[in-house]
Formats: sequence, structure tokens, C-alpha cells
Amino acid sequence: MKGISMSNNKSIIKRAITSDGSARIVFCDSTSIVRRSCEIHRTSKTMTAALGRALTATSLMGSLLKNKTDSLTLRIDGDGPAGLIVCVGDYKGNVRGYAENPDAELPPNSIGKLDVGGVVGGGTLYVIRDLGMNEPYIGASPIISGEIAEDITEYFASSEQTPTVCALGVRVDRNNIAYAAGGYLLQLMPGADDAIADKLESNVRLMRSVSELIASGEDGDDIISAVFSGIEYEMFDEFDAEYLCSCKREKYLDALSSLGKDDLEDIVKDGKPVEASCRFCGTKYSFSPDEIMNEREKKRA
Repeated sequence: MKGISMSNNKSIIKRAITSDGSARIVFCDSTSIVRRSCEIHRTSKTMTAALGRALTATSLMGSLLKNKTDSLTLRIDGDGPAGLIVCVGDYKGNVRGYAENPDAELPPNSIGKLDVGGVVGGGTLYVIRDLGMNEPYIGASPIISGEIAEDITEYFASSEQTPTVCALGVRVDRNNIAYAAGGYLLQLMPGADDAIADKLESNVRLMRSVSELIASGEDGDDIISAVFSGIEYEMFDEFDAEYLCSCKREKYLDALSSLGKDDLEDIVKDGKPVEASCRFCGTKYSFSPDEIMNEREKKRA
């Protein structure tokens, strides 16, 4: 069994670039990804929004990776009731994630919206890119609001020196079902035309929230067109993405068989199956003591 994959329930990523190469945009309608996450983790309303925004951001950033084997991990280490939030994405925008406390909840904030900033709290945001080198690239920046989009914007500015606008949003109904979720990354490229930059800033300022646009029926083409209003651009590509876990039974067996001598002796003495559960998708794997010890012997042979 290979974790969770909703092959008939895809999200979509679209990418475009201005004709003069001044700016690029990556858009994701992540509604199905966030719904699947809510089903797996049984998140509270505010945590559906918090984890959903983090998953969307990871999908967007992951889609900028170059190679099939590359991966990107977003780690939001906040001091709020949500606890640690971890999301992992690949070059196609497929993503998985979890929150330490998925049922954390707070009252609405001062403007009556889900208090994502409060549930995340302050702390540090980490972006870890595994590009197949000896060591992964790790970037970090302070969490400035906990709203996640602003924190991603800050990360790109301070850690990668890339002028970026990140927009993220999740709409949740009374039954705690995400009915509209998505976001975009808008980035200026080196040598960007100042006039293009000013026009983009003006366009973004006039736009409604991305979740409101998606909820009202706007799609990626519409939203990209609004961001690039008055600017010539070309659609670069589009592809499907999903909530996709890469867990495998063999990985857990390998980890258990690599435990220390005392731990293995306790497992054998107890005589009961050992159960492991994937934090990303909830899949449970059971291993008998004999199976674990046989794997241990294989490694020694």
C-alpha cells in the first residue's frame, strides 16, 4: 500500500510570464488538496485554513523545482497552539503535510475572520530544498504575522533576495469543508522593468482576496489575467497536482530494524505487533517481531 492518492480529485497549477521576462506568476487552485488534508487530519476550522495555506504555498514553491527527484519542505515552527506545521512538495506541485495540533482552535480575530495568525504564533519559517546534493539547502526567516502568505513574502525577500508577492486563501463552510482554496506567487525577475513592477503593484492592490475570487468562480486564467492586466504575457504551462503521500511499508520496516539492541529486545520480549502510522496520510502499518528481526538479519548478512 502506498499511502494516499486522490487520482480523480486534482488541483491545478498554471504558470505565466510577462512577454519581456520582467515577472512570472505561479497560480494554484488547491481546493481539492485542502479538502483531502481536512479529511485526513480532521482539522478544526482555523487549522483547515492554516494547514491549507501552508500546503498551497508548498505546492507553489515546489513547482519551481527543476528536477523530478527534487523536493521542498516548508517548516513553520510557531509558538501558537497549532504547534509545528510541516509540508513537503515535489516539482509537480504534489504535496503532503501535517500540523502538530490539527484540532487547535481560536475565536475569530478582531475583523471576524479565522485567526490563522494567532493559531500559528511567532517563531521561524524554514524552507528546505533537497536537490540531491550532499546537504540540502536550508533558508530561514522570522514569522512576521503567522498569516503564512506574508511570511512567505518575507522569506523570499530576506533569504533569497527575490521580490515576491504571495497570496494565499482558504474558505471554510459551516460544516468545516474547504470550498475554495488557492494562491499565487508573483515574482520579479532580475533586471525587471520598473514600469512593469509599478503596474503589477497597482494591479495586486486592486484585487480581491484569492479565496474570494476562487469562491466566486474565477479560475487560474482569470486571476493571472487580473494580475497581469495591461501587461503582455504568455501562459507558460499548466498541470495537475494533488495531495500525494510517498510513504512505503518498506521505509518503516527499515527504520524499525535499525533500532538499537535494547529496543529490539523489548519488542521481541513483548511479542506483540508494532504499529507505525504515517503523519502525512494516516496510513497504518503493522509489523510482527519476527518480521522486524528477519529484516535485521538480512542487513547483517
